[in-house]
Amino acid sequence: MTVVENRSVEAWQELDLQHYLHPFTDHKDLGDKKSRIITRADGVYIYDADGNKILDGMSGLWCVNIGYGRKEIVQAAERQLSELPYYNSFFQCANPPSIELSKILCELTQPQFSRVFYTGSGSESIDTMLKMVWRYWDLMGQPERKTIVARKNAYHGSTVAGASLGGMAPMHKQGGIMPYIEHIEQPYWFGSDRKMSPEEFGLHTANALERKIEEIGADKIGAFVGEPIQGAGGVIIPPDTYWPE
Repeated sequence: MTVVENRSVEAWQELDLQHYLHPFTDHKDLGDKKSRIITRADGVYIYDADGNKILDGMSGLWCVNIGYGRKEIVQAAERQLSELPYYNSFFQCANPPSIELSKILCELTQPQFSRVFYTGSGSESIDTMLKMVWRYWDLMGQPERKTIVARKNAYHGSTVAGASLGGMAPMHKQGGIMPYIEHIEQPYWFGSDRKMSPEEFGLHTANALERKIEEIGADKIGAFVGEPIQGAGGVIIPPDTYWPE
């Protein structure tokens, strides 16, 4: 069985325009410029349908951290797909791969974490985190602690909750943001007026969280969400003083 038919570049581009909705895309512009059709990958390189070899500096979409074409991963996936491709964790069920992976992840992250909850994407993880935070404070007898503080120009996904927590204004124009979401200044020294040193600016932006907590009231805050490095926002690395503060 042929999984993907062998077509010309032009045929793929035409089918793409007819049937495939791309995320975060101006489709009129896409129709004028046409898609680059990626056909295979190996190591750190991707190849398009015209035969061009391209260094994948984005690592897929920030996620192909160990490169393409790793035979040991293909073989492991094949073995697992043959043995047990999927089963749910409802109804008191579990499976060995999920149990073993959870054990490894907890060993790597102890003592901070002792349990793992799996999701299908980063956006889903953010939504789940939000529900967990609210449920936690409900169980603690403090249901009013619903406000989540995030940062301007941050990216936390494209679901309603993820886009709301993210601080990218264009995403908020797609339907507004959820209640109980507040944003503070991002630690982007190069994008500031640079009247402060990087160290001073790091402390100033870190203290923006304290100022926001004082403004809203500590008894109303559920959590703070922040990327260690703001990837989609521009690979923004905070000054060294930011996270310790």
